[in-house]
Amino acid sequence: MMLPETRLKQPKSEHPIYILMISMHGLIRGKDLELGRDADTGGQITYVVELAKHLAEHPDVEKVDLLTRLIEDDSVSPDYAKPEEELGNGARIVRLPFGPKRYIRKELLWLHLNQAVDKCLHFIKQQGRLPDLIHTHYADAGYVGQQLSLLLGIPLVHTGHSLGRAKRERLVASGRKLHAVEKQFNFEERISTEESILAHASLVITSTRQEIDEQYGQYTNVADTRFSVISPGTDTSRFSPPGRKKIASSAQQAVDKFLAEPEKPIIFAISRPETRKNLKGLVEAYGKSPQLQAMANLLIVAGARKDIRELEEAQHKVMGDLLLDIDLYDLWGKVALPKYIPQEDVPELYRLVARRKGVFVNSAFTEPFGLTLIEAAASGLPIVAPDDGGPRDIVANCRNGLLTNTLDSNEIAQTLLQVLQDKKQWRLFSKNGVNGVYRHYSWPAHVKKYLKEIRRVLNKDKKRLRRQQASILNSERTSIPLAQMALISDIDNTLLGDKVSLDKVTDWIAEHQKDVAFGVATGRSIESTVNVLNKHRVKIPDVMITSVGAEIYYGKKLVPDIGWSAHIRHLWRRDSLAEAFLKFTDISLQPDNTQREFKLSYFAKPGQIPPLSEIYDYLHSLKLHANLIYSHDEFLDVLPIRASKGHAIRYLAYKWDLPLKSFLVAGDSGNDIEMLAGDTLAIVVGNHSAELDILKNQEQIYFSKAHYAAGILEGIEHYDDEFNHALDLKGF
Repeated sequence: MMLPETRLKQPKSEHPIYILMISMHGLIRGKDLELGRDADTGGQITYVVELAKHLAEHPDVEKVDLLTRLIEDDSVSPDYAKPEEELGNGARIVRLPFGPKRYIRKELLWLHLNQAVDKCLHFIKQQGRLPDLIHTHYADAGYVGQQLSLLLGIPLVHTGHSLGRAKRERLVASGRKLHAVEKQFNFEERISTEESILAHASLVITSTRQEIDEQYGQYTNVADTRFSVISPGTDTSRFSPPGRKKIASSAQQAVDKFLAEPEKPIIFAISRPETRKNLKGLVEAYGKSPQLQAMANLLIVAGARKDIRELEEAQHKVMGDLLLDIDLYDLWGKVALPKYIPQEDVPELYRLVARRKGVFVNSAFTEPFGLTLIEAAASGLPIVAPDDGGPRDIVANCRNGLLTNTLDSNEIAQTLLQVLQDKKQWRLFSKNGVNGVYRHYSWPAHVKKYLKEIRRVLNKDKKRLRRQQASILNSERTSIPLAQMALISDIDNTLLGDKVSLDKVTDWIAEHQKDVAFGVATGRSIESTVNVLNKHRVKIPDVMITSVGAEIYYGKKLVPDIGWSAHIRHLWRRDSLAEAFLKFTDISLQPDNTQREFKLSYFAKPGQIPPLSEIYDYLHSLKLHANLIYSHDEFLDVLPIRASKGHAIRYLAYKWDLPLKSFLVAGDSGNDIEMLAGDTLAIVVGNHSAELDILKNQEQIYFSKAHYAAGILEGIEHYDDEFNHALDLKGF
């Protein structure tokens, strides 16, 4: 029998890598993980934390930072409000505040992800070096990681864990209405983001081949994505056979207090109380089989609860049905359903069940992987699992149990009986599981394969990374960083539109020119920008972001930012994009003077333009990449994927070493959304288009009542305290 792995601190190699991991929802800590607390705290948080720890132990890894959200909420542990938590050997959890202070489920975080991008950028700047790699978990973190990857030229690795298309399909199949699940889970945005991540990521890591074929296979961009199947590791220092060691009394008492004959073998299941986990089918299988009841007790650990009535609606229903079915089949004294099991006692439960010659069962309808199956195997406990996805791989590798049709409760019962009745086969399954886990699912094995794949990614991107990082970090610096603040405004219908208020704004800029850099961000070309500013007697700004973020120029000499041009050139194929758009006959090119090297501009009125998601899918099918920006219900701009007003401002913040909270930005239309959302101090002028209404009630976005430049002045007054703090002025 193989021995559990031991952790020895090894000296670091000559050029170790820095890995930045991102998991957004926030309920992550280094110990006592609250697995099953809600839908966001499944086995994936164990994977993320353990991966960070074990990667940091490897000599080829300098450090691992796991970024998540800081939560200040009396309803959750104060651990989640600690800005930093050491995991050991160069790994740590870093918690960044964004969005509301309270805990919210991950589907509600989407409105706040641009602010998360800004917080991450600020964190990265403080580290003194760029990460070599960004590894994101779930679609929300994938969105943040993709923005960071585009801005900084760092390769992105992604693990989906759960995919929007598959989840939406399951919910609709269970009887939920499509409009209801869309409202609850925001699937359209999530799926669009997942498509974009697939198109951009250097590598997508999955647990099984089935995940690639049957789940990612539903996505348009799957053909362009490089996948690697790397089965999650298991900490065999925690999960190990019972041996002669006494089982913790707390774990044993938590189970035995429910049971009339506690020494009988135990059928053990552990999962969140979700319909797809099919706990109802398991109770039915047990309840309808007198032979199974005579042979074994049933133990179900279904998350944690204080009061079933306080659970989310879906979990409340599952738990209520379990209790009703236990009563229906008169299983009192045969079924243990503890309210709460501390994480340190979970390995003890596996060992308790193994000592009593029981069996672990995963009764889910489908199972992409099944981390608990690995934990059971490492504990010497035979398994019964669905004939689907991950369990097929696990049983094939470890030869430690049987697969069954979990859609049929009779088959579940018969398979459980088969494992429990054959004592010789039970011992073989137990031994095979322990040895198989060490060979195939230990953390050393996982990290070895992980780093092999990562080296391929880094070697492929090495030249590109050097070029891009040099363009951002080493390009010629301007005098602008001497400023303590920056005012960046859209031109049309924001800065311009009312002469009296325009004069007041320009007077304010002149008064504070030593401390405040002035810039514009516009859809106009540089020539048109200069002409319109001269016409309205506005001094040429310190910086001009033109062509919807495709170009950056400095000062009166209109010095172009060559680093920005080099940065956004990535994957840009202008001629091929122009040819692709010929398909859309109701979309027409704007005049030649609006077209630029890094911008194609079209007229596209509502009713004529297809949904942007359809255009993205069409472009991806042609292996073309672009950022599509639609504004004023009329204009469609096609840009490089790294170009936008928002990306340009974040690039300047990084280049100038000026915090994003020192940028006051003002706009009025849809092409301003990305620069308004996030960590900047944002002003939406009173005459804004309806496209910006989605930003209302977001943090650090002020909606002025006044129109045009008067709205900018109103916003400056609103942010008076922030300016005074940064500039140390007595007032405006």
